[in-house]
Amino acid sequence: MVIYSIDVFFDMSLDIKQLRVKIFDELSKIVDPEINTSITDLELIDEVDISNNNVKVDLHLTSPFCPAVFGFKICQDIHDNLLKVNGIDDVKVNVSNHFMAEQINNQVNNSPNPKKKLASKS
Repeated sequence: MVIYSIDVFFDMSLDIKQLRVKIFDELSKIVDPEINTSITDLELIDEVDISNNNVKVDLHLTSPFCPAVFGFKICQDIHDNLLKVNGIDDVKVNVSNHFMAEQINNQVNNSPNPKKKLASKS
């Protein structure tokens, strides 16, 4: 049985809060290319799940028939920008309620992750 002091939980909680602030700071920099407005201002982010050093972002687009190229751009920007944040090793993006959601998710989530390449060389 592992016993943690309250200070350890407080420190872990503080680290997650700081990471969450960094994540939302990065998300606020990403704009919908069709209307040139931040995805956070548009409230497109449904959920951000942080587990260890992995992040999963659930989002929806402005409409189910938003041009696929714009949906892909937004999702790829989320993936790439969050991977630049210290403390994040992997990012999964899950767009829903879009006619090309499955294709966008597959392409973005299978795109290169430079942090995984570095880890495998070590």
